[in-house]
Amino acid sequence: MIIVSAGLFKDCGRCFKSSSIVGAGLGDTLAYHHTYKINQVSFSSSIPSSSYCRATLSITMEEAKQTFDVDKAAVLVKELRKAFTSGKTKSYEWRMSQLESISKMIDEKEKEIIEALHKDLSKPELEAFVSEISMTKSSCKLALKELKHWMMPKKVETSMATYPSSAEIVSEPLGVVLVISTWNFPFLLSLDPVIGAIAAGNAVVLKPSEIAPATSSLLSRLLVEYADESAIRVVEGAVVETSALLEQKWDKIFFTGGARVGHIVMTAAAKHLTPVTLELGGKCPVLVDSNVDLQVTARRIVAGKWACNNGQACIGVDYIITTKDFATKLIGALRSVLEECFGKDPMESKDRSRIVNSFHFMRLVNLLDEDKVSDKIVVGGQRDRSQLQIAPTILLDVPEDSLIMQEEIFGPLLPIMTVEKLEDAFDMINRKPKALAAYLFSDDEQIKRKFVQNVSAGGIAINDTILQLAVPTLPFGGVGESGMGSYHGKFSFDAFSHNKAVLYRSFAGESPTRYPPYTPGKQKQMKALISGDVFNIMLALLGWFKN
Repeated sequence: MIIVSAGLFKDCGRCFKSSSIVGAGLGDTLAYHHTYKINQVSFSSSIPSSSYCRATLSITMEEAKQTFDVDKAAVLVKELRKAFTSGKTKSYEWRMSQLESISKMIDEKEKEIIEALHKDLSKPELEAFVSEISMTKSSCKLALKELKHWMMPKKVETSMATYPSSAEIVSEPLGVVLVISTWNFPFLLSLDPVIGAIAAGNAVVLKPSEIAPATSSLLSRLLVEYADESAIRVVEGAVVETSALLEQKWDKIFFTGGARVGHIVMTAAAKHLTPVTLELGGKCPVLVDSNVDLQVTARRIVAGKWACNNGQACIGVDYIITTKDFATKLIGALRSVLEECFGKDPMESKDRSRIVNSFHFMRLVNLLDEDKVSDKIVVGGQRDRSQLQIAPTILLDVPEDSLIMQEEIFGPLLPIMTVEKLEDAFDMINRKPKALAAYLFSDDEQIKRKFVQNVSAGGIAINDTILQLAVPTLPFGGVGESGMGSYHGKFSFDAFSHNKAVLYRSFAGESPTRYPPYTPGKQKQMKALISGDVFNIMLALLGWFKN
């Protein structure tokens, strides 16, 4: 049985999208069992409101097969494996043609992409262009520019034990891969790994997030139009479809989302010994020293929190730590910058995305309304459920055991925690699971070195936030509970490739020391080769040339 909860919408008509289930799935609570016996999908919520539908849909196996079930998933994988086995995806020409088509698609359909992102998240046009369209296009351009170089075998040195010989590392595609995307940056986080998979020469299935239905539908339509459908497919849907896909044997699964569903994906992959990349998240801390340029610091924190999908970003600022003496100044600077960016009434601003859906809106409200948290608000706190908006909200010194400090916030709420001295912040950060990103604002070189050496995170930025994402020569990925594996730039190519070791030898240079019987003389020569004894190596070489 698969149970999905908290899939709520304002009208019953939005509960379903064609033959797929929208609004409940990998973004919400999900229990997955490998037997794939789907008896019921249940939508429910504890939120009392007559304006929201509460639907329970019983699905028999026969009904599920009318959409996308295990059998159809198996056929899909078989078709893609046939395309991969034919060798077409391995050629340089095919890879280039598909990357060029995706680049062309982004150029020609920019307006439609922006419209879809606005429907899903009310994403401002400039933010949509910068954070999704431009970054995806940059990934594509880099792959087109560097692909020939990435594909070239890499010559490596050999050892004396294999003399005479040569060796190289050959990057080969893994095969048929599955990319499961997420909803917060639904265009970028769908196509960015797909670009890496294509560049590496794989056949690909993309499963976009049903929580962003407009972008999911657009990707499904556009990739049919622009990409090679024999090797690149899109499967839309929710739990039923994703579960069917996870039942299959893949050569790689690339998942972006939360840790809870990451466990489900990894469990499914383990059944087939399928390698995975998990791009998860966590509570990304910001440590602020008192010696900073306060105005610049405040602007960059606002950019990494509220101007970044309204806090709904895996590398977005989750909480701040600063000293008790400096907290008041920092809050004042943040309040001032927030007014500059979003006006006196931020609820009226058109420069912030909305909360993705009612479930996540109420989740954030519950974090705010917890008894020991609600009186800690120092900036903001306004909310409007009808618009799915919460004002930029700053809280001061909430209890460390409160929900807002235990869970990834993923929204416009920002706790500021204070310590007596900055060094105490390291213990607070390290008590929590490792985050996808960690940030430091300081002009103290010693503090910078200590932060880099002692804080374990997927990535670190000093004196800025989120910009490490825009550097293609840096790997992007988590560590510990924030994920495993990395991508971006060449790392995306590597994520979907196997580095095959190849050793070349001729029939010359045969040495008797390699074969039994092992006489004392042979043993001495062999030990010399292993230990690096130059004199005896020369004797061994003479033996080779002689023979």
